[in-house]
Formats: sequence, structure tokens, C-alpha cells
Amino acid sequence: METLNEILDRLMQAQPYRIVISRPAGKDAAYRRIVVEKKESFYQMAAYTEKQVFHRNIPVEETADCLAETVAGAYREMHAWDGKKEYTIFISRKGKVTYLEKGGGQMPRAERTHNRKKKYLIEEGTAVPPLVDMGIFTPEGKVVSSMYDKFRQINRFLEMVEDSAEDGADHRLHIIDFGCGKSYLTFVLYHYFAEIKGRDVQIVGLDLKEDVIENCNAAAKKYGYRNLRFEVGDINGYQAMFPVDMVVTLHACDTATDYALFNAVAWNARMIFSVPCCQHELNGQAETSDFPLLTRYGIVKERFCALATDAIRANLLECCGYKTQLLEFVDFSHTPKNILIRAVKRSGAASAKAVVPASVKRNYLQEVERLAEEFHFTPTLYRLLKESGRV
Repeated sequence: METLNEILDRLMQAQPYRIVISRPAGKDAAYRRIVVEKKESFYQMAAYTEKQVFHRNIPVEETADCLAETVAGAYREMHAWDGKKEYTIFISRKGKVTYLEKGGGQMPRAERTHNRKKKYLIEEGTAVPPLVDMGIFTPEGKVVSSMYDKFRQINRFLEMVEDSAEDGADHRLHIIDFGCGKSYLTFVLYHYFAEIKGRDVQIVGLDLKEDVIENCNAAAKKYGYRNLRFEVGDINGYQAMFPVDMVVTLHACDTATDYALFNAVAWNARMIFSVPCCQHELNGQAETSDFPLLTRYGIVKERFCALATDAIRANLLECCGYKTQLLEFVDFSHTPKNILIRAVKRSGAASAKAVVPASVKRNYLQEVERLAEEFHFTPTLYRLLKESGRV
């Protein structure tokens, strides 16, 4: 009787294009399902948990041993397809291995549907200069295997933007990126709108670091992005020289986010995309006699104040005429989960039915004021909007 290793050695000689490992042997299995796919010169393993997927590239000559190590004692079933045959391995609770081959080497419909390639807004096959320099694409336009997560995250961000940017597609799109840093997303945004969508777009990136701005301007010139420029400047008090359609602020620290949001409201920007961080302001102010359990424990107080900060911002944007959503967003650098504030101006015939009544706006504002009173908060965005008469 052949051993599992011998069977897998023989199976891999057929060079299957897809292998699916399923039926974990125990409830504590790390992965519920593993899919192995043939690439040009290697196999790629995708191991799925309930919420995540982990990728690993395997040299062809090591695939049989890797499969044996993965399956043995941990999974009960494996299927493989090579276009001519389907190969099936069953492993009993006692370790008995059953190996079957049958004609018709195409995946069943359920597997083909599961394997359908997702269409991304920026796809493989074309060398996108900023993504090549970031190390996400190869010079030939293929995604570097270790960068698939960042590739998907960038496309996810573009999907969030695209959903809101279709209105007014017939005029120049003016975008300001506050606190642009190294400007990974600024370059991607410009490429998407100018090169893929063919939009007339002008983007200004703003940051306090002169060396960063110098490098970004050099890169924009290198890529031939004529309507993308970077300036040294502070979010607080920045004066835009053109009508602003979209304001982007990713990881502007603490109250810098509030000044960016205030500027966006003051300019009547149609779209706002903000990923706040370092929400320290309310954490330093929070005091309450009725809900001390929310401020007694440091980590609870920190998280409560961070969430309260963004909830207040969302309510205040609603008061200013924006349809506002708080969405889960995965950061590009270290992949923590953050909140993205997406706010779209409620104006024009297309959204006239969605205009919020004055009574609802008052309710949003009163919710902010009651929370601020209870916890002795003085949120910067509330103060700025109140002083300017916008709420």
C-alpha cells in the first residue's frame, strides 16, 4: 500500500493546476481550507481562516513534501485537477489513505466560481510606475507575491473613492491630500483618475516635512504627472487657490484631522475621505461621574475616547450636510484596522431626496453636545464649526 508521501509524489508529476485541501481533522485546526494553485514557476498556497487568508509560495520540487506535511494528521480530504483527471485523497481517522482517479479533470462549478478572478480597479499586467517603486508591482506589471495584501488594500481604497466620485465627471477634479507623507496613495489616486479614468484631475499634497515634499515633487516629475504637485504647509489655515472637490487625509495626527475636516466643510468639498489616528484630545479631557467604568481603565478610556472622537466627527459632518459613513479600513504600512470617515455632500438633483431635515440635524448636534457635557469634552471640530457659525 502506498504511503501518503508516495501518492503525493506521483500526483505532483501530473502538475495539477489546482489543489483543494479540506475537512480539518479537529476543531482546533489553524485553517478551515487550503487552496494551492499552479503559477508560472511555482505553486501558491492560500490558507483560509474564518476571516483571513495567508499566502505562501512553494517551489515546484518542494510541493509534494509541503502537501504531505500540511495534510498528515490535520486534514481528511484533498482534491486536485490537471485538466484531464480529478485526483482525490481521503484520510480516515485512523490514518488510512484512499486514493482515487477519475476522468474529467475540470473543477466542479462551485470551485470554478470560488476561483473566479476578482476584477480590480488597478489590475496586473500594466506597469504602474508608483507601484513599481513601492515594490508592489514588478517592472513587468505583476504583483509581487508578498505584496498581495497591500495590492488589495489599495484597490479597496479606490473602490471606496470611486463609489463617490462619479458625479461631476465632466469637470476638472480638484483634490487636496492633507498630511500626505510619502504620498503612496496620492500617486495611486492620480494614476487612477488621470491614466485609467481619463479624468482631468489636479491634486495637491500637503505636508510639513520639506525633504518629503522635495522627494514627492521629484517623483511626480519622474512619472510625468503634470497636475500633481506637493507643497510644504500646515493643515491649519491652508488656503486653497481653486474650488476643492475632494479632501483626503490619512493619518493626520490628533486634532490635525479636525482642521482638515473643518477646511473641507469650509470649502464645501463634495467628498471627504479621512482615516484619523492618535485621537488623544478627548482622552486628556474625559471626566464623568455617571459612567466612571469608561474612564477608570486606561485601555478602555483610550479606545472609548477614540471611538467617541470619530462618532462626534461623523455627527458634525452630518450637521453640515454630508452623508457620512464610518467604515473599517486596513492600513497600508502595518495592517492595523482603523476607521475611515467617508462623507459625501448631500446636494444636487441626484441626492435631493436624501437631504436631512433640520430637525434631524439638530438631533445630531444635540447628541454631540450631550456627550460632551457628560464627559467634559471640548472637541476641536465642534469648536471650529461653532465659532464659524456652521453648526
